[in-house]
Amino acid sequence: MIQKKICILGASGVGKTSLIKQYVEGIFSEKYLTSIGVKIDKKIIDSTAQPVQLMIWDIEGIDRYCGFQPKYVRGASGVIIVTDTTRSQSLVEGIEIFKLVKEVADIPCILALNKADLETSWHWSEKELSELKQDFVTCFDTSAKSGQGVEQMFTYMAQILTE
Repeated sequence: MIQKKICILGASGVGKTSLIKQYVEGIFSEKYLTSIGVKIDKKIIDSTAQPVQLMIWDIEGIDRYCGFQPKYVRGASGVIIVTDTTRSQSLVEGIEIFKLVKEVADIPCILALNKADLETSWHWSEKELSELKQDFVTCFDTSAKSGQGVEQMFTYMAQILTE
């Protein structure tokens, strides 16, 4: 079995932990607890050519007060950058985090536009969003609450890492 380290990055409160809980345990909680440091979850995927164990690193929110830690990305095979469609600023922060990751690692990055079940408050046009998404391997509309796009996103990551 192959093991792959995946880092989940994004600003505070975008739903990183909730996405992982939905994927690994199939549950969603309305309770918000800020992550501190890193928490690691594991899940085996059998839908790829060879079974893959994803080591999913849930990394604390990155903001002005808690900067990007390149050490967390060391040894990672891929990154998922999570943004919150109800907070326009989280996309700006996600793009900044993406650039910081690319400075230290040449690995695939997926963009997750989370909270797709809620009304969006983006002030981005479709053209602007399309241009921003171009640097990523792909982009998924996700909802940790409903499960929309969550399984597909992690499965896609496992597939591109085992090709």
